[in-house]
Amino acid sequence: MTTTPEGERSPQGVVVRGSFGAHVERRSALDRAHRGDIQGAWGTLRVVETGHPVPARRRLAALAAVMGPGLIVMVNDAGGLSLFAQAGHDHGLQLLWLVAPLALVLFINQEMVARLGAVTGAGHARLIFERFGRRWGWFAVADLMALNALTIITEFIGIALACGYFGIPRYVSVPVAAVGLVAVTVRGSFRGWERAMFAAVAGSMLVVPLAVVTLLRTRVDFPGPAAAAVTAPLSTQGVLFVIALVGTTVTPWQLFFQQSNVVDKRITSRWVRYERVDTALGTGLFVLGACAVLVTCSHVLHQRAGGPFVDAGQVAFGLSSALGAWAGALFALALLSGSVAGAAAVCLSTSYAVGDATGLRHSLHRPWRQARTFHGTFAGLIVVAALVVLLPATPLGLVTVLANVLAGVLLPSASVFLILLCNDRAVLGPWVNPPWLNVLATVVASALVVLSALLVMTTLFPGAPVGTMALALSVVAACAVASLPGARRSWARADTAAGVQRSSWTMPPVESLDPPLPSRARVLCLTLMRAYLLLVGAVIVAKAAQLLGA
Repeated sequence: MTTTPEGERSPQGVVVRGSFGAHVERRSALDRAHRGDIQGAWGTLRVVETGHPVPARRRLAALAAVMGPGLIVMVNDAGGLSLFAQAGHDHGLQLLWLVAPLALVLFINQEMVARLGAVTGAGHARLIFERFGRRWGWFAVADLMALNALTIITEFIGIALACGYFGIPRYVSVPVAAVGLVAVTVRGSFRGWERAMFAAVAGSMLVVPLAVVTLLRTRVDFPGPAAAAVTAPLSTQGVLFVIALVGTTVTPWQLFFQQSNVVDKRITSRWVRYERVDTALGTGLFVLGACAVLVTCSHVLHQRAGGPFVDAGQVAFGLSSALGAWAGALFALALLSGSVAGAAAVCLSTSYAVGDATGLRHSLHRPWRQARTFHGTFAGLIVVAALVVLLPATPLGLVTVLANVLAGVLLPSASVFLILLCNDRAVLGPWVNPPWLNVLATVVASALVVLSALLVMTTLFPGAPVGTMALALSVVAACAVASLPGARRSWARADTAAGVQRSSWTMPPVESLDPPLPSRARVLCLTLMRAYLLLVGAVIVAKAAQLLGA
């Protein structure tokens, strides 16, 4: 529809009247480019559209226009493809059962940030700054930037390894990929960027036909979940690898990217249902891709490789040797596509966070000349990562594993901020988490803390029984969560104000909200989490030095 919106004030924003009815348009955007029509890869939704097109054809058209952030954020990037390939190569199908709980955690976290972005119109970093203060805001952004610096390097490692399969040296492939990523981003076309990302996501799914052909040619015996859990590795190296799998699947940059990308795409609260479907579809693609890689490598390489796992490039050559050149080419193309999409999303999560922290323009709708800091941050990260990968002495395999381990360790801290924001009634109003979701999210965050604590304990006491330590840490974590002050209040359902419809409720300007009530328990919890993460980080550095020396 092309009806011109009218301005009429309301407590939450501007009432926009169109041919489909009236709705409240948010007015808390930090960058004016975050307001207006949704210009998706496959369609446009005018600002005057409501979220309830009745005919099925209209609903599908609306979904096609909204779809994007949830699909792109779930892509199996270089780290994901490499680690799931290593899981199949080293452990067969023993870790296949992990894909299901990882997918659940992934969907829960990404649904919450997508809802935050659509309802508030504010990026993840901006909400942390406004609701927790600048100190905690800069802590969160510093964590993100340190982690992303390593993660972007892993994406370029994936690009170099994938192109190496086709005989293209990394001194050619890496600079070309860097120039291409910057060129696609600085044009100032959100639609053009999103279409390029859709092409990369589609390319990463080439592992699915590879797995289908493998299954059709041969017979694969799938162990039951109980058997897989019993035979799963429980050594120090096994714990490290499981944390890396968690870190490559559910990582802090995804929270920052999807929330800001939802805001940048101009998705508002009346399109939350469609963005939730988008996130569910992305989760489904993740499951397909992860299972395809793990099953293929398990069946083809597990007992035939004749040596330890090296990197994703050797996986392509191994598949080529066992199944034919076509198999290696499909895996290499999937690795290249996933790495490109991952590099773009990781860099953008940093650029969005910097824009939120500084208040400068940060939108894909803006070309270079209108948002130099935003695009400059993106280009700078790309250039630095490319240069690191081109250094001949860089331990590429170790960097990939450690980047994902660090992501798994930092995730509990990011999850705590996320859960608190999703229970902040001033921010989400009637959109706050329901009780069951808070319980589930808290259990997930506790499990992640237990995993990282297990890494510390197995490193400090390598001879101790891992299973016993895991059980003891789980009991301690459960007791700690149950005894948190105000836990029941945080899990209580928010009362929806009479006459307020969720689809029309948006957050007022975040800077106008009353500050959260002082809470010593919250400050203590965050401080202990920060101290604990510093300890775990030191352990990871020590472990990296040990592995590098070996």
